[in-house]
Amino acid sequence: MQHERPGIELSGRPLGFAEMVTIGAGKATISASPTGMARIAIAREIVEDAIASGMPVYGSTTGVGAMKDVEWSADELDTFNLGLVRAHHFGTGTPFSCNVVRNAMAIRVNTALTGQVGCTPELIQAYITMLEADLIPVVRRTGSIGCADIGLMGQIGAVLTGVGEAVYRGSRMQAADAFRAAGLQPVRMAPRDSLASLSVNAVSFAAAAETTRNAAASIRVLLATGMMAAGALGASRDPWKAVRHVGTAREALIGAWLCNASEDWNWPVATHVQDPLSLRMIAQVFGAVIENLLSTGHKILAATGRSDDNPVVVEGRVMTSGGSLPLDVTILLESAALCMAHAARNAFNRCVILGNGQRRDLPVNLVPPGRIATGFGPIIKLAGEIFSRVLSMSGPVSAQSLVVAAGLEDEAAFLPLVIERFERQMQALKRLAALEALLSAQAIDILGDEPKGVAGMLYQVVRKHAAFYTVDRPLSAEVEAIEEELGSDDFLTKLTEQVPIASFDDFFALGSPEPIEERLASRTG
Repeated sequence: MQHERPGIELSGRPLGFAEMVTIGAGKATISASPTGMARIAIAREIVEDAIASGMPVYGSTTGVGAMKDVEWSADELDTFNLGLVRAHHFGTGTPFSCNVVRNAMAIRVNTALTGQVGCTPELIQAYITMLEADLIPVVRRTGSIGCADIGLMGQIGAVLTGVGEAVYRGSRMQAADAFRAAGLQPVRMAPRDSLASLSVNAVSFAAAAETTRNAAASIRVLLATGMMAAGALGASRDPWKAVRHVGTAREALIGAWLCNASEDWNWPVATHVQDPLSLRMIAQVFGAVIENLLSTGHKILAATGRSDDNPVVVEGRVMTSGGSLPLDVTILLESAALCMAHAARNAFNRCVILGNGQRRDLPVNLVPPGRIATGFGPIIKLAGEIFSRVLSMSGPVSAQSLVVAAGLEDEAAFLPLVIERFERQMQALKRLAALEALLSAQAIDILGDEPKGVAGMLYQVVRKHAAFYTVDRPLSAEVEAIEEELGSDDFLTKLTEQVPIASFDDFFALGSPEPIEERLASRTG
């Protein structure tokens, strides 16, 4: 049964994660609000009046960067504006997903609807038409220093003019062929439209939103495996109860979740006065992490509803702007990367304790009594490598020095690089969660525990892909299979439904597309 695509009207207000999930998946019909289009028309009139008066308008009647003082005549403007956007199709490497590119196009439309850009209404309609036709530019991901995504957005802008590559109905082809197949015509770049098509951070904001949402999903699973490991190790739940009274609001939230998620399990307490910090302080570690992720997510969403163009139209004038430096988003993402290192260390420490045989009389390397095997000792090294990998990508890069364009451009945030490193951390965290679940399941079976609720869900996933370990065997494929299922939308939906963290789960729209669409419908209905 086919569902009608939900309609999302862009108005210049910040987008939400549920909306971006739906737009990114190509499951929404996009439109621009009449009020927003009216603002675009007013701003456009101001730009055209400035050009008609002979006033130099950066990137419209003048060159850009080091060529800012080169002015073009009226007869040269068409050639310049077409060449400007095509000259910035220089990105290389692996392309972003179509989900990211769809959202980048929607963000460009949305920020133009603030009425502070000065592009033509026709340019905005061209973006919407391409989204409706599902003609999505191929955007290779290496090509931005994080001070306007010129090499990334330039690839979208070039496709608008009929060059470059695009994905149409799932097939990658030359842009000209994609336009013919879709029955569309390339766009003529009017003055200001070229720069408006390339000198913004929309690709980075779209990628940052996707990566931060993925981080939220990874942390939700890692929190669950941490609770499972704590039970297998016989930790006291008292610190989780205590933090609800003496911790920060986020720590109390996580403490409450740990207590609620473990209450169905006949909790096997075997603690002696004090547990290791990696067991007692799960709420503190994850409380800090989700606090950061929520702050980062809010900052990214705010960026989807503001113009980061240069120049901008404000106070009835065309003014030069410094809004293309996304340092606020970048710095929060860098702090999020540091948070991921803390979460990885927390999980790694529990993996070590599970393998050391120091709790509940567990055997060393989790080798069952009476069996001749090396057991899980070697795989602890994989956990250590994963932690080191996450840690190695947690250092800041945004303050690196860089001077280009004859000294005009001497600030950069390197946001795409920060995002790429953050993505790699997420991949590593998913594998670490799989390892923690695998080790916990082995300990649970050795001890004869019967996990219920969230821990029972995790246990079932592990045993679906990996049998109880009695004889040495290869583990690589098993770990990857567990990782894949724990990282799936289906599992995350079950996890968030079983014991939700509503303020976190709903904000990031975690889970399968169907529940997300229901959330979006309830919000806009």
